[in-house]
Amino acid sequence: MNINQVEIKNLTLDNFPELIESMKKAYPNWAGNLWSEKSITALLQKFPEGQFVAVVDNKVVGCALSIIVDYSKFEKGHTYLEIVDNYKFSTHTNDGETLYGIEIFIHPDYRGLRLGRRLYDARKELCEKLNLKRIVFGGRIPSYQKYYSELTPKEYIQKVKQKEIYDPVLSFQLSNDFHVVKLLQNYMPEDTQSKEYATLLEWVNVYYEPKSDKQSSKTVVRIGLVQWQMRLFKNIEEFYSQAKFFVDAVSAYHSDFVVFPEFFNAPLMYEFDKMSEANAMRAISQYTHEIKNEFSNMAIKYNINIITGSMPMYENGKLKNVGFLCHRNGKIDKYEKIHITPDETKYWGMEGGDFIKVYNTDSGKIGILICYDVEFPELSRILAEQGMQILFVPFLTDTQNAYMRVRTCAQARAVENECYVAITGSTGNLPQVNNLDVNYSQSVVFTPCDFAFPSNGIKSEATPNVEMVLISDVDLKLLDELHNYGSVKNLKNRRKDFYSLTYLGGNDEESNNNVTTINA
Repeated sequence: MNINQVEIKNLTLDNFPELIESMKKAYPNWAGNLWSEKSITALLQKFPEGQFVAVVDNKVVGCALSIIVDYSKFEKGHTYLEIVDNYKFSTHTNDGETLYGIEIFIHPDYRGLRLGRRLYDARKELCEKLNLKRIVFGGRIPSYQKYYSELTPKEYIQKVKQKEIYDPVLSFQLSNDFHVVKLLQNYMPEDTQSKEYATLLEWVNVYYEPKSDKQSSKTVVRIGLVQWQMRLFKNIEEFYSQAKFFVDAVSAYHSDFVVFPEFFNAPLMYEFDKMSEANAMRAISQYTHEIKNEFSNMAIKYNINIITGSMPMYENGKLKNVGFLCHRNGKIDKYEKIHITPDETKYWGMEGGDFIKVYNTDSGKIGILICYDVEFPELSRILAEQGMQILFVPFLTDTQNAYMRVRTCAQARAVENECYVAITGSTGNLPQVNNLDVNYSQSVVFTPCDFAFPSNGIKSEATPNVEMVLISDVDLKLLDELHNYGSVKNLKNRRKDFYSLTYLGGNDEESNNNVTTINA
């Protein structure tokens, strides 16, 4: 299935026909009633921001519905109809502290795209935004019908927790950080598969602030850096298989970003080893659009933003070093390397790009500079002035001294721009490909150097020259505090009366901001 766009939106009444069609597909053997338009209308009138739909290529293929309740009235035990007050929803109260999930389903043709996880994440973000204490819901255990003659419900739940039994509902909920609070009896009598049992599941909002009107929001972003081993591939499918392995692995840790190195597709040049170096680089550029689309599909399927490192692109007689930010909602942004190294010019005839920009993502504002570009402080300063919070630097270096130039400059960018900087490169040898035969890398996440951060400015770092992934959490809220209360304030204390920096934007077809001026 070719997917172009995935979105999580608030439900509207116009979505009702498609919602019901998807529900019929999701519950083919359901003995109970389907949602009525009257009930959906009442729900939207009571709590519109709590109703979400998953939309794939403009089609509603799933939903997550919820209300806010005073949990003290229901924690001793309740049925589904009691929670929804027979679909009148008088149980909903804006003064409650618990977000109660009353429905979630995904059309079976669209499972495997992490839509359920996205809907749960939307609920979690809403819970944090509204400063609610928890999310609670009654969960079905449909596979219990196979075991009820030999296992008690408690024994069944324990075996699911231990992964001895797979339950399509409970196993998924446990993998999304929910835990079982208690067992409910006669929760939903029409649920014959669960033998009228249900699990009461809970997710606790760690940002909850009792007796406070202050709203919390997600600030912690998880980054996955791929320290890529250069190896020959028999074909491009083998290349995709290796890349997909890392995307899957990093996504399994619920990361927001996965980052690949500069020219990580270089092994594909071996197919053109009879050509000159310049022509071989142009030859593998034929795969660039295909790779972009493949990674975009992965971003959607694995629910993670992918930074594709970089690869050659040959268009209009110009060879450039470019990469793509594949958002998990299907959007694709392109970025270009501005400063070309002497070897890139000498051996490949590459030319520099002519635009940079900050990209708004669902996990903060980010900038991307490719390798050599991080050694020019003006570029990252332009991005910092546009609100950049995380700077990603995919690189490729052959020797340790070349690596140290990138590393040292990247760490300086974190201090002077009061941001996080994450760098990752390739390791291993590739003797069959000229000018890319030796590689050195140590992936690192840098921070500013102040009391809220590690004193050495290093959040985490990989083992040098070993293929691995580096997973690291960064807290964007700490940057806001640094800007205002840091020991020093690099961004605020600059002498704008003494110098100015002006950037004239180039051919970025997705950017409307062509001029950035940094002066007083």
